[in-house]
Amino acid sequence: MPRITQTNRFENVHSSSIDGFFHSFTIGRILKRIGACKTKGVPAVDIFRKLFSLAFCHRTLFTALNTGDSVGPAKDVFYRLINSVRINWMRFTTLLAALIVNDRIVELTDEKRINVFIVDDTPYERTRSKTVELLSWVYDHSKKAYTKGFRLLTLGWSDGNTFMPVNSCLLSSSEEGKSRICGTREMDKRTCGYKQRQLAQETAPAAMLKMLRLALDTGLRASHVLFDSWFSTPVSILAVKKIGLDVIARVKKTSKVHYRYKGEMQDVLEIYKRNRKRRGRSRYLLSVEVEVCSGNREESLPARLVFVRNRNNKKEYLVLLSTDMSLSEKEIIRLYGKRWDIEVFFRICKSYLRLTQECRSVSYDAMNAYVAVVFARYMMLAFINRMEKDARTMEILFFNVCDELSDITLFEALSLLMQVFVTHFSEKLVLNETEVMKLLETFMENLPASLKNTLLQREKAA
Repeated sequence: MPRITQTNRFENVHSSSIDGFFHSFTIGRILKRIGACKTKGVPAVDIFRKLFSLAFCHRTLFTALNTGDSVGPAKDVFYRLINSVRINWMRFTTLLAALIVNDRIVELTDEKRINVFIVDDTPYERTRSKTVELLSWVYDHSKKAYTKGFRLLTLGWSDGNTFMPVNSCLLSSSEEGKSRICGTREMDKRTCGYKQRQLAQETAPAAMLKMLRLALDTGLRASHVLFDSWFSTPVSILAVKKIGLDVIARVKKTSKVHYRYKGEMQDVLEIYKRNRKRRGRSRYLLSVEVEVCSGNREESLPARLVFVRNRNNKKEYLVLLSTDMSLSEKEIIRLYGKRWDIEVFFRICKSYLRLTQECRSVSYDAMNAYVAVVFARYMMLAFINRMEKDARTMEILFFNVCDELSDITLFEALSLLMQVFVTHFSEKLVLNETEVMKLLETFMENLPASLKNTLLQREKAA
């Protein structure tokens, strides 16, 4: 009995959208710039395209190679690409994001709009693995438990309407035998793979600075960096300011971190106690000017602390910090609301684009390659989403007569911030299930029907 093949689904599904994306942003040229090129055989861009297409045809690499979907490269061709230590996948996603943002997104909005970088991390679980390179124990703050895997530190760009992932790093631990389960293999120290492994063993703030510098060197521009309390130490804030970016972040309500206020070093709890709060239905409780100081007190930086109220419980509040003294309190709250875009990005990548399920390799290079593939998939979806709902993308006539898509409003930002007070206020800062689903539905509604149906089918199958 002849075998039933599914060549048409593997080769042709959504080919027009994918081919248009690859052609518009010259994926082949970007691959050559990062070292993914071949002198003979199947071009690297064709191999990458097949990996890119897997999420949209309900296939893994293993099933695609073993179900007779197409006559193409053997499995060794794919493995040589993703396991190569000479390919800089971190630079690939940065170059692609810069090309999309600078050529298509920035021109659709006014120059006065404040664009931001967003930094956050999420667990990259490998719970059943034993011999994965740099595998370590990672604490999951949402589950309140340790799990085997990595911390996927991610840098993104947002204009308040479109979120674009820029680059990432799978963070491990430098403490072998304690937090880190597995070591790494020997390799040439000049290769990208070695440098990526060294970056993985650095602290999250140090890795964040290198990722920001790479984004700026590539041509991406933003004026502020947003992150939550896990990164908002005085050392990190001073370091970000040195590279020319302002910080808007949530700070921990702890007695261990101090700021200079009225000539004295005080923590946010003491500052809150010593000041009179605003009455009535004000958007915030208190706003004070402080100085962020280094450990030896030799370096300092002016900043503003904004204490945001919980209207349902007067005893609860959160503290936002801004190093841009020209911003008003309402503008600080509104801009910080853009940070929620990265939460939606993590959910889509894990639920629809198989961020943690698709790659089961023990190679650290292969995991980085698959992360880059998933990021590229999301960039295409975010680009299509923007093109579908922004009337200014049609023709020059529409650009002149249509208003640009609105930035996040103060009301929307406050609504998102209020979700912090729902549960586990002091331990984590994530959206609840209802808010995440609302944002996901908004994102998915603007995708073409074929792409949306495929991704929804994959979610149901998972």
